[in-house]
Amino acid sequence: MLIKVMLVISSVALSSCDVSHLEPEIITEPPPPKPYAFSYTAGRYPGHTDRQHAEVSDGSGVVRGTYSYVDPRHQVRTVDYVADRDGFHPVLSDVPPEHPADSASVAKAKDRHFELYAKIAEEHAHHPFPDETTVPRQSAAVAAAAAKHTQLFRVIAEQHARIAAEREALQREEEEKQHLQELGQ
Repeated sequence: MLIKVMLVISSVALSSCDVSHLEPEIITEPPPPKPYAFSYTAGRYPGHTDRQHAEVSDGSGVVRGTYSYVDPRHQVRTVDYVADRDGFHPVLSDVPPEHPADSASVAKAKDRHFELYAKIAEEHAHHPFPDETTVPRQSAAVAAAAAKHTQLFRVIAEQHARIAAEREALQREEEEKQHLQELGQ
């Protein structure tokens, strides 16, 4: 008995010992930087070039590149860029064209839209919850249609209940017939 108690105590003591100093510490070095460079030129048919791209990375996370393409106005657009931890920094070869100015009717519609938006925002600032009097109500026609639908639903539900009761009665009848046949044999 004493031996069994000693074995249990020694196994508990050994299982709670710290053996982390016996395992060698494994340190994984980070992989070396992977610099790369690539470029391509492409076109819509052989011998035709309408886009180019070249990019170089030193592996430290900084990427420098340039790409060119032919825009819908058949002008060559070139973008030089640097991508680093602070984002993507393009430098365009040509300033993009200005957006067209609004016509008089578009400007008037925009002004009306912003006026209405400001009016609604002001109303909502003073009354953040809808007023019960402004909530749409059902018209008489909608209320009548809803009442008719409810009545039809009740009739159908009653019919389904009657059919289910009839089926259950038929099933009980069949089970009784089968039981009587089994007793008669």
